[in-house]
Order: sequence, then C-alpha cells, then structure tokens
Amino acid sequence: MTLALSMTLDDLIEEFDELGDWESKCEYLMDLGDDLPEITPELKSEDNRVHGCQSNVWMAAEFSDDGSIDLIADSDAKIVKGLVAVVLLAYSGHTAQKILDTNIEAIFTRLGLNRHLSMARRNGLSGMVKRVRNIAMSALADR
Repeated sequence: MTLALSMTLDDLIEEFDELGDWESKCEYLMDLGDDLPEITPELKSEDNRVHGCQSNVWMAAEFSDDGSIDLIADSDAKIVKGLVAVVLLAYSGHTAQKILDTNIEAIFTRLGLNRHLSMARRNGLSGMVKRVRNIAMSALADR
C-alpha cells in the first residue's frame, strides 16, 4: 500500500502542521500525488473526466458490499495529483452518507488550501468534490 493511501486525514493534517511554509506543503502534496497508484488506461475516459479542472483529472468509483465507496483517481499534473490524494484521503472508503456529511471545506481550510491555491486550482478542487458528491448521491439513489 502506498503512503498516500495508507495515511489518514489526521496524519495529513499533522504533517502539514509540521511542515510550516507553503512551499514545503506544496512539495509534500506533489510527493503524495507521485505515490498514488496508476489507474488503468480504460479509466482515463471522458465518462470519468472531472470537469472544472484545467488539468486532466479522472475519477471512478468501486462500490463494496458493505456500502463503502473506494475512489480511484489520477491527474496529469503533479500538484493536482497531490490534491487528488487529499480528496481520496477525505472520502475514499466511506459510505455515501458519510461522504455527503463530510465538511470538506473545513478540511481544505485547515490544510490552508483555500488560502494558497490559485482560483483555477480551487475550481478544479471544487470539480473533484462535486464529482465525489455526485457519485455518493447516485449510490444513495440506487439503494
């Protein structure tokens, strides 16, 4: 299991607190992104493309019998791939209801992402969150 997928959101917050400046945090985000497993070429389809991102981002979901949703995602840009890792840490492995109940803005604020990311990157991050929420809402509707 990769570091990005083995840590918890609390681990990420603790690591961000220890890093201090934004440059170090940004480098750490890119390292997390580099650590994500590759997704298959079939998943890099238009159906899985996240809209709202300047970079290419693809996101798919696998649904478990226990109701949890595992997210699979990738990007072709280093910093965005790091943001993908944050989204996966926040949401992947949770039930649809837990995903919808997660206050992702509080997490982004705690990490300083809202303050340090460009408007384009914030829009991309918002697009990723919208995609995850749509996956969760579809899962609840299919019950």
